[in-house]
Amino acid sequence: MLYSWLHLIALIVYVGAVVGLWFMLLPSVAILSRDDDKAQLLARGLKFFNPLQVGALGIILFTGAFQLTGLKAAYREQFVKQFGYILVLKLLFAFLLVIFSVYQGLGVGHRFVRRYESGEPVTGAELRSIIGRLKGANWCIALLTIVTVWLGIRLGH
Repeated sequence: MLYSWLHLIALIVYVGAVVGLWFMLLPSVAILSRDDDKAQLLARGLKFFNPLQVGALGIILFTGAFQLTGLKAAYREQFVKQFGYILVLKLLFAFLLVIFSVYQGLGVGHRFVRRYESGEPVTGAELRSIIGRLKGANWCIALLTIVTVWLGIRLGH
């Protein structure tokens, strides 16, 4: 029961970080006119959203695995017959979700923050490219999250 609640809370935090990045940080960056101000706000925001998103996703993965182990023990030989197809699909989408989340959080976001904090100049074109990659990854993350949650609900019934 504890894992279920922790899983749900982590999912809410994860979705909140994805939505917050999409509807709060990126529009706030777009409002600013100077590229230096945009880079500063983006770096500050990503320092908050990226660890929150990746950390919550890690908790989701571990609590989901713990719950799956209990489910497998309860159903024994009927486990694959009852849950096999939906579980394989959910794990596939969850794997893709992890890939896109880590790409966004570490591959784009963390690299940009480290670059900005080291004092390297960021041109306007580079900044637009980074923001475009963050937006593209966020779209994929949102769609994969919806599908993965839907499959998880189906798995629970």
